[in-house]
Amino acid sequence: MGRLFGTDGVRGVANTELSPELAFRLGRIGAYVLARGKKQPFIIVGKDTRASGDLLEAALTAGILSAGANVWRVGVVSTPAVAYLTRYLNADAGVMISASHNPVQDNGIKFFGGDGFKLLDSQEDEIERFLKEQDTLPRPIGAAVGRVYDRTDAVEFYKKFLIGTVRNRFEGMTVILDCGNGAAYDIGPDVFRRLGANVIVRNGEPDGSNINVQCGSTHPEVIQQTTVEQKAQIGLSFDGDADRLIACDENGDLIDGDYCMAICGQALKERGELVHTTIVTTVMSNVGFIKAAEQLGIQVVRTSVGDRYVMEAMREGGYILGGEQSGHIIFLQHNTTGDGVLTALQLTDILVEKKQPMSELRTIMKTYPQVMINVRVQDKMAWRHNPSIQAAIAEVERALGGDGRVLVRESGTEPLVRVMAEGPDVDTVRQYVENIVTVIRQELGK
Repeated sequence: MGRLFGTDGVRGVANTELSPELAFRLGRIGAYVLARGKKQPFIIVGKDTRASGDLLEAALTAGILSAGANVWRVGVVSTPAVAYLTRYLNADAGVMISASHNPVQDNGIKFFGGDGFKLLDSQEDEIERFLKEQDTLPRPIGAAVGRVYDRTDAVEFYKKFLIGTVRNRFEGMTVILDCGNGAAYDIGPDVFRRLGANVIVRNGEPDGSNINVQCGSTHPEVIQQTTVEQKAQIGLSFDGDADRLIACDENGDLIDGDYCMAICGQALKERGELVHTTIVTTVMSNVGFIKAAEQLGIQVVRTSVGDRYVMEAMREGGYILGGEQSGHIIFLQHNTTGDGVLTALQLTDILVEKKQPMSELRTIMKTYPQVMINVRVQDKMAWRHNPSIQAAIAEVERALGGDGRVLVRESGTEPLVRVMAEGPDVDTVRQYVENIVTVIRQELGK
């Protein structure tokens, strides 16, 4: 068995790779590791709208109960709702059943510690170690086994928390929400309506099989078209578990995670709330964001790709704002993970506060054209030590100077080298990338 935990929990095709047997063992071992030594521990379990969520919830719950922990089932909620409720309700752990933006046949199991943060590598490693061994964990009997309590009312605590994070009401605003037929289908529209907005919902009728199907944050064309047609002030699109947001302005122009961080970072800085005047992001953020931050007097800390690395840097440095271009935005003063609905509320709150159209707020930065090509190779690490490849990269870096950048990195899961460059002119950037790719293929190609 290779490493089971990826960058965002355990994922696979439900009922095959992610089987009910595996879910049972993950629940049983996870409860033991995370609630060991606790008297009458309880664990919160939530899920998104996939049909396989019921299957995995039943197996996972049985595993937790077999370890002597109680389960509070909170029903269909977002991943950030599970993180918040785990902390708010003083649970010993939380588990979300979701595969985020993946297709419906996939599902996943993601653990949170009692503090609402994703598990440490050491905790995941311990769970994996127990998975590889024969099951010798304690098996309580009689009244000592765990019990199930349905707490679908708990989502109300999360909704009230979300509403309490904004300064303004949204009366007079028309807002488009694409819920991706996922976990935000109730939470998103409800909190925006409570704040007074006129909400037009797209893809808010999940049936167990339509999550992420031509909708949600991976298909922003839905909000782009609807926002223009309905003359709305903003369009907001969530992924399957609602931990990311992609938005658009009133003209349908996209606002990705880089734009969100720039707009929110400026507002927080103006309020004197941007701790250390710093935003944390990954190496994939557009060079336009970096230049915008410099002009705003905001420092940028860059990490490897993945929101867990962003979170690590935020916690180590005491920063409160960070995220990814893909729309995972973390407001650490509010919640312990990326939160799509929270980000949507913050963005809309700033729109109301500034009394400017979103198209004007969007001018805070200019996206530089970005070109990326994946190259299949025999040894994906060899580019790092190949003189010809390094010379080709250095030549492009010299040509771009301070007006762009090159990023070459190996895939984490496939025998690929990814070559990306950004600069003012897309045709020039494409040529630069192709120059590097040609050398990589000559040196390392199959």
